[in-house]
Amino acid sequence: MGYNLQVNIDKSSGFCFGVVYAIEMAEDILDNEGYLYCLGDIVHNDEEVERLTNRGLKIIDHEVLKNLRDEKVLIRAHGEAPSTYQLALENNLTLIDASCPVVLKLQNRIKNSHDDDEQVLIFGKHGHAEVIGLQGQTDGKAIVFQDLAELDNVELPAKFTLYSQTTKSTDKFYHIKDELLSRGYEVKANDTICRQVSNRYEELEDFVGHYDKIVFVSGKKSSNGKVLYDVCKKHNDNSYFISNVEELDQAWFNENDKVGICGATSTPMWLMEKVKAALEKY
Repeated sequence: MGYNLQVNIDKSSGFCFGVVYAIEMAEDILDNEGYLYCLGDIVHNDEEVERLTNRGLKIIDHEVLKNLRDEKVLIRAHGEAPSTYQLALENNLTLIDASCPVVLKLQNRIKNSHDDDEQVLIFGKHGHAEVIGLQGQTDGKAIVFQDLAELDNVELPAKFTLYSQTTKSTDKFYHIKDELLSRGYEVKANDTICRQVSNRYEELEDFVGHYDKIVFVSGKKSSNGKVLYDVCKKHNDNSYFISNVEELDQAWFNENDKVGICGATSTPMWLMEKVKAALEKY
């Protein structure tokens, strides 16, 4: 006796244009040359990374980059710090720059703030690829924080400029801004959150309401995956986070359940299709 699940994939889930752009650039070069170096995971999704490494993508870190000469290297959507571009010049590396335009614009704005001697604060995840690139625009002088408590022991100037990593929650950003204003600081706040990410909050709220169960598919390392899963969980308590098909559990479902599948901006559509096919076999 089958479960007879009715399964739908959220049409607005899947890769954002920054990721699509980076992967298409990589695939073009792989088709022509058979291999390509990429600085860091091209996307925060292990399954998609594996698909591309099987096609010849070689993921390297900054240590390996230092010893690489006369090669092509892809800069992924998250962007890089100025030091990476400097190193590429010294090592005669050709950079295939797939930095997302939303990130590049933010890098530029942060650099201008820093050049104008403003103290820059960045609401973002420590050690995240995008954040490292952003901090690099300020020679490492920007203060990065994941939550407000981190600022309790920091001597902040009376006046500063606040930015956000592009995939953070809009609500949290404005909450932080208001809180800092209420503490008496003069805050120049720049909401630099990507609209492709923030629009998904509303779309997801709407989507998850139509289903008995929600399966959210995302890599563990994805920042926006974390944020978007929280949105699902908030609006549908029966939401489950998985990174691959193996993590599905039949015990989550009842007969005739309507199941919605959605994912992060780094979740490939083929992976959500795979999850759908597995659920339909129950």
